[in-house]
Amino acid sequence: MAKTFIIAEAGVNHNGNIEIAKELIIKAKEVGADAIKFQTFIAKELVTDEAKTAIYQEHNMGAKSQLHMLEELELSFDNFVELKTYAMEVGIEFLSTPFDFQSIEFLKNLSLSRMKIPSGEITDKPYLKKIAKLGLPVILSTGMCTMDEISEALKVFENYPPNMLTLLHCTTEYPAPFEDINLNAIITLREAFGYPVGYSDHTSGIEASIAAVALGAVVIEKHFTLDKAMIGPDHKASMMPSEFKMLVHAIRNIEKSLGDGKKVPSVSERKNISLVRKSIVASRNIEKGEIFSEENLGVKRPGDGISPMNWNSIIGLTSTKSYRKDEKIKL
Repeated sequence: MAKTFIIAEAGVNHNGNIEIAKELIIKAKEVGADAIKFQTFIAKELVTDEAKTAIYQEHNMGAKSQLHMLEELELSFDNFVELKTYAMEVGIEFLSTPFDFQSIEFLKNLSLSRMKIPSGEITDKPYLKKIAKLGLPVILSTGMCTMDEISEALKVFENYPPNMLTLLHCTTEYPAPFEDINLNAIITLREAFGYPVGYSDHTSGIEASIAAVALGAVVIEKHFTLDKAMIGPDHKASMMPSEFKMLVHAIRNIEKSLGDGKKVPSVSERKNISLVRKSIVASRNIEKGEIFSEENLGVKRPGDGISPMNWNSIIGLTSTKSYRKDEKIKL
């Protein structure tokens, strides 16, 4: 199978500090992620003064105002230019999700290889149209969505061929409870819309991502942090480098395990066939000219003689030689 594209979702886990952001880039490369992704926004362009924080954000940060929280987490466009250059030097793909029109324009000029649309923007048609005009490959997250909402969003990208757009199944809660994950929706989305489907994992473990790959997810996105104890909205629901490394290792093993689906003996197991299968043998001494019967034949290992699947065709034949007990029958 094709290699799963693994995104270390740094998001705002830099806490507004470019040096922390750079360390996240280094660690993402070290643990084997294919890309590191941040979030690009101008807080005052994204939310009003009235916007409240989510319950998990208030719990993790004590913040009640989205605007105040996001202003503390905002990096400048110049910061992102520096981070993109740094990621190129480190050798990992740089991605960032734009949350407003100015950020979209900025990231377009930053020459990203693809655009990631977050779940919260899937009902923002002007935003979607602006992304679609860029003509870049798109990864579209579908958290909190109905099938009708996804269908409406995809109308904006109706001219996109399947290899230009990937849907991400997602449960938008931090951390997301396993009983709400519904991984079979990966299959539903793929069959309904005909696009490749990945999974944005907000659970606290690696199990869901591994299962998603087994179900055919082509992209895995997982929140990434240097330390879960840091103050910030997403750290507690993120993976530390040691955990993320385990995730990448597990996904790469799953990719190898899935194979091509053809049921044939594998290269590694062929040497064991004759050792564990059986052959037709003499169950007692047999004289030449004696008739083979269920009384004088049996089956035992190794399986390098006549297969017991030929039992019925052997019974009733005349032995052309004498056999000792346990000797393999030959024709």
